[in-house]
Amino acid sequence: MQQRSFFHLVVILLLMSAILSACNRVRKVAQPNMAHADSVIFNVGVMKDYERMRALSDSFELTKDISSLDANRWRGVSYYRQGQYRLAEIYYRRAIADDIHSQQDLVSYIKVARRLSELLLVKGDFEGALRIAIPAIAKMDDKQVGSDIDYAILLNNIGCCQLNLGRDEEANKSFLTARGHYENRWKTDSTSRGFQEAVIGTVYTSMAYINMRRYAEAVYWIDRTEMLLNKYRQCPDARSEYFDEYQGRIEIMRAVAMQGLDKPKEAQKAYQAFQRTNYSKTGPGRINANDYLVAAKRYEEAADNYRYLDQTLSKWSMEPSLDNIQLYMLPKFRANEMAGRRDSARVIAMRIFELLDTAIINQKNSATAELATIYDTQGKEAEIAQQQANLNKQRLISTGVAMVLIIVFFIVYTLHRRAATHRLAVAHNKLEEAHQKLKVAYDQLEETTAAKERIESELRIARNIQQSIVPNVFPKYKGLDIYAYMMPAKEVGGDLYDYLLDDNHIYVCLGDVSGKGVPASLFMAQAARLFRAMAKQHMMPADIATRLNDELCEGNENGMFVTMFLALINLETGSMDFCNAGHNPPVLGDKFMEIETNAPIGLWPGLEFVGEHVDNIKGKSLFLYSDGLNEAENKEQVQFGDDHLLQILDTMHFDNARQLIEYMREAVEKHRNGASPNDDLTMMELKFDKTDE
Repeated sequence: MQQRSFFHLVVILLLMSAILSACNRVRKVAQPNMAHADSVIFNVGVMKDYERMRALSDSFELTKDISSLDANRWRGVSYYRQGQYRLAEIYYRRAIADDIHSQQDLVSYIKVARRLSELLLVKGDFEGALRIAIPAIAKMDDKQVGSDIDYAILLNNIGCCQLNLGRDEEANKSFLTARGHYENRWKTDSTSRGFQEAVIGTVYTSMAYINMRRYAEAVYWIDRTEMLLNKYRQCPDARSEYFDEYQGRIEIMRAVAMQGLDKPKEAQKAYQAFQRTNYSKTGPGRINANDYLVAAKRYEEAADNYRYLDQTLSKWSMEPSLDNIQLYMLPKFRANEMAGRRDSARVIAMRIFELLDTAIINQKNSATAELATIYDTQGKEAEIAQQQANLNKQRLISTGVAMVLIIVFFIVYTLHRRAATHRLAVAHNKLEEAHQKLKVAYDQLEETTAAKERIESELRIARNIQQSIVPNVFPKYKGLDIYAYMMPAKEVGGDLYDYLLDDNHIYVCLGDVSGKGVPASLFMAQAARLFRAMAKQHMMPADIATRLNDELCEGNENGMFVTMFLALINLETGSMDFCNAGHNPPVLGDKFMEIETNAPIGLWPGLEFVGEHVDNIKGKSLFLYSDGLNEAENKEQVQFGDDHLLQILDTMHFDNARQLIEYMREAVEKHRNGASPNDDLTMMELKFDKTDE
């Protein structure tokens, strides 16, 4: 008996020694294999064979030549280069969630953090980007790993997010720290690459400040960018076409910033410098130039440049999408409209409607394909896991067959085989059942999250489109002061306002569509478009209301309607013709106007709306508003009220219309005291000075 036990012990020790020896051999070759695997995947990516990139990632992960983190990084890279950013984000997030087991994993983690934070920044998820980038910086500081370019790009992403979140001082600190790392990069690099990377980084910083209309700070960073570009030009391997392109970009940014600082001469000088570059003659250069031309109200030149838009989008291989319609087609429409090219604007509008239909279909198809890819990928992952388990099993069998035979023999003759087998089967079935439930729950959660993110993205785009429908630039006319503000209660809303300046007359309107959300926003867009079209025909307000009613009643199966105040004001005599269609009475001076009450627009066809007349409103304040103002509620459901509104207008002094609107907006927020808005809020203030005859 003792001899048999001794024999068993010897066999077990020999087998353990063999296993440990095999493990040591695996450790010795793992690191070289990992570097080789990364190099192979990278070279396949250079050839743009992205399907093979993913296949190699699967294969190398199975053989443990690369880690799970590195495999997910390469999958994310492949989808990113294909423009499938949602799938890229999914795999980058998986890489971030993976454990870090080696120095190579840490380097891959930093690269993933750079790319993922950039994706989230572009998507507008600024807080999400910060949750990725800030821990990556902390890991780099803790482990003393990462290059200056890694630090610079992550800090630049952090700064852009902080700037968009209103954390200006933190953003400035992040940008300056990033600049220090760019400087370290170019000082240690004998080629032009360091300066090139620094130029791109400071261009992003400049654009971030321009997008936030922080033009003075933008000028500071534009100057830094130009200094870096001049240093780049002095490098022996500098490319003239790269210098020319970024010189053009710098001059356009400077022109936009100077125009924003109300320095039109300096802006024009910068634009002339841009025109001297070869980049200004290219399609992308012409489109880029429109940032300045629109800001300077040089709409005809902007409209001419947009003739190159289709050619440029084709060169960029851009398919119709909601983002592209918002970024390119809507500005093209507005430029032609403001340039007075009505026929061209009408053609572009029809093109936008066609592209919207195509974009929505493409988005649905993309979502379906994306979901199918996720399911397919999950299947592949399960297959890889199964293959990995089989491979591990074969290795164990090949190195421990003797020990397995002995253990099996010992179990067969010493344990109650049937009872043990039964308990093992029951436990396995329960574990398998729990695994399946967990997998189903995970799949459902991932599908729900993806759908929610797509809906939120579409609503953000819809809100931007709606905001572009109402004017945000107000007319300049001697003695005239006008300003308006609109804030939907939800992502999109049903309030509207508009104006049209026609020689010495101005049309104004402010309306409130029944309901909220997407249906109200679509009805609002139609009402705003019809108002502007009829105002351009020099119709009286009552006639516009009558025509609007006939148009909006047609096919209005849901019974939607809009209350609206419309007015036509003679800026020479001060006379005002107006029509109130079921809307809140405006405040003229310090009291509500006594007005004829017409029905809301869109309820009953065939109505004739009644107009009214005021001889002279010069020197008086005309304040229009929607019921989101006087009916704004706090947490106790107490309304803001008409008396509170009149008290502010009667007792407070305001230097200009914008100051009044901003004060009223803050008063409503103070009254709500943290309560969510119960309705859309829209206000317009109009006043023009009394002048001598």
